Amino acid sequence: MKPRVLVIEDDPAISELLAMNLEAAGYDVSRSADGIKGQALAVQLLPDLIMLDLMLPKVDGFTICQRLRRDERTVNIPVLMLTGLSQTNNKVEGFNAGADDYLTKPFEVEEMLVRVRALLRRTDRIPQAAKHSEILSYGPLTLVPERLEVVWFNQIVKLTHLEFELLHCLLQRHGQTVSPSKILREVWGYDPNDDIETIRVHIRHLRTKLEPDARHPRYIKTVYGAGYCLELPNLAQAADKTLPTIANKHPNPASSVVENRGPAGSTGHDDLKPPH
Repeated sequence: MKPRVLVIEDDPAISELLAMNLEAAGYDVSRSADGIKGQALAVQLLPDLIMLDLMLPKVDGFTICQRLRRDERTVNIPVLMLTGLSQTNNKVEGFNAGADDYLTKPFEVEEMLVRVRALLRRTDRIPQAAKHSEILSYGPLTLVPERLEVVWFNQIVKLTHLEFELLHCLLQRHGQTVSPSKILREVWGYDPNDDIETIRVHIRHLRTKLEPDARHPRYIKTVYGAGYCLELPNLAQAADKTLPTIANKHPNPASSVVENRGPAGSTGHDDLKPPH
């Protein structure tokens, strides 16, 4: 059975171009020209992936993405945002709305297909994690791939697909620094570029769910100029600790608030920039 892609795009030329190339690549494609109908189609069809334009009539793509993330039927469908808005703050807003990836117009067809394949591979791979000889538990942290949850100091925390994969990537190398390029290749599935805001946003989301104080992270640390490191206590150390109140218990990124960045010398902000 072919993977189904739902394209929500109001520009007829772009919609036709996307549909033609996706179908040629072996996907079934459904289309909608406005956000309200697109959201209804998403619930009706439950596609494998949604390509969502931001500048839509009636309801914008940011709002539609937030609604999809609040609906249990569509919460885990990967969303690839398409937009002519290329500023960093636009990307941050898109990721905070719940997007899995972000593609700026104009784009090469091959790049679009690479992003689609990467999102579909990632969605299919997560439930398979337990079948491999991978680390799924260390100290106070246990990953539950079937439900996209973690047991964290005996508390159950629900994650998104991306948050789960990012944490899984760091857990495989706990105590070690993982570079942004390795994270992008392993989690997002394509070669890195100069923009690491994608990783920053999702690291912040993880911190709001797992850290006692997201502004002063104790476990998910930034190593300036090098990457990120997951530092966990061992079982003996964890047994002597209980997790203080988690900083922000938002259920998904659509309602998470990205904290303001602190000075470059702090451990949780202005990620990967060296201190002055």
